[in-house]
Amino acid sequence: MKKILPVLLAVLLLTGCAAPAGELTYRQINMDEAITLMEEESGYILLDVRTPQEFADKRIPGAINIPNETIGTEEIPELPDQDQLILVYCRSGNRSKQASEKLAALGYTNVVEFGGINDWPGETVTG
Repeated sequence: MKKILPVLLAVLLLTGCAAPAGELTYRQINMDEAITLMEEESGYILLDVRTPQEFADKRIPGAINIPNETIGTEEIPELPDQDQLILVYCRSGNRSKQASEKLAALGYTNVVEFGGINDWPGETVTG
C-alpha cells in the first residue's frame, strides 16, 4: 500500500493539470516559434493587447491593437472569424495570456500567445 500511494498521488496531480474536457484554451509558443509561424502562415491576425499609447510607441509591423482591458464578454468587430489564427502579444507576456484566455472563453478556437514585444528580435514600427 505504501508503494501505491505515491503513484496514485502523482496520477492525481498530473490529472489536475489537464484542462477539463470541453474547456476552451489557447496555445502558448515561444518567440522563435512565433517567428516561424508568421513566416509559414498567411491570413493570421497579429494582435497587440497593450494600451493605445504603448502600441503607438512601438509595435510589430502589421499588428492591430485591441487593449486587454477592452476584451470582455461581447463580440469583437475587429475579430469576426473565430477560427482565424490570432497571434497575441503584449509587453512582457502577462496581458497576452489574460487576453488569450478571454478570447478562448469568447469562442475563438485558434489563439496563440507568444509573449511580449520586449523579447521581439525583429523589426518594430512607431506612430
